[in-house]
Amino acid sequence: MTEPTTDDAARVSNWRLLFGNPVTAISVVLLAVIVVAALGAPWLAPSGVNDVDVPNALQPPSGAHWFGTDELGRDVASRVLAAARASLLVAVVSVAFALVVGVSVGLVAGYRCGWLDTVVMRCVDVMFAFPVLLLALAIVAVLGPGLTTTILAIGIVYTPIFARVTRASTLGVRVEPYIAVSRSMGSPHRYIMAHHVLPNISGPLIVQTSLSLAFAILAEAALSFLGLGLQPPQPSLGRMIFDSQGFVTLAWWVAVFPGAAIFLIVLAFNLLGDGLRDVLDPKQRTSAEAERNR
Repeated sequence: MTEPTTDDAARVSNWRLLFGNPVTAISVVLLAVIVVAALGAPWLAPSGVNDVDVPNALQPPSGAHWFGTDELGRDVASRVLAAARASLLVAVVSVAFALVVGVSVGLVAGYRCGWLDTVVMRCVDVMFAFPVLLLALAIVAVLGPGLTTTILAIGIVYTPIFARVTRASTLGVRVEPYIAVSRSMGSPHRYIMAHHVLPNISGPLIVQTSLSLAFAILAEAALSFLGLGLQPPQPSLGRMIFDSQGFVTLAWWVAVFPGAAIFLIVLAFNLLGDGLRDVLDPKQRTSAEAERNR
């Protein structure tokens, strides 16, 4: 029987610390339920997403329609499931784009320094000068609304965040002794960045990814609310809230359930990000362990 290694013990400690916080554990369970429901939307939806039934318009929640019906008699529960699926798709793909591009740019800039770092970070500062939503609106206005454009716009506006986080972490790691040893052994810069720098800055990037997913959900909902995100007949949480404005006093459910879906998804990602920060940030980890052992 083999003895547990130090890495195994550290991994077990990380999981215990992560799930030792009840709020984080609840957020993981909530996020898992949301993802399963979104992925299973085609099978879980009680009826067709765009099935119009005008005689049954604005029906309150019931056994036949869990979340009621909208102004065209469409099932709100089916549309919320489909819209949540679309929102998660936009968030995951756009944040993945921002992660790949931002990390690549920030890693090279922070590792090489010099004029390259100056030029890259000044470009990042220019992008930071624009509000996120305003920049996304400008991109969508130029390229036209739609799923692909929404993903591209959100990915572009969140790329500078990952670039700045990566660069700041790289500046701290590049001066470590093991980097100097690897250089003295003749290791290529690409190898050092991929095998020594990147693994040691993964903690802040994981936390930033979780938080960016939450903000991407909000950005997609805002764009769709303004009519520049996902286009009908594709349901969107933001568009559903926009369409419900004239019926809120008559049928509260047409606005409450899409809004609640946005709230729960964003809350789950934010709480997960806080939990990951407690595990991956040494300062936060020390405080969390001391609080747990008290």
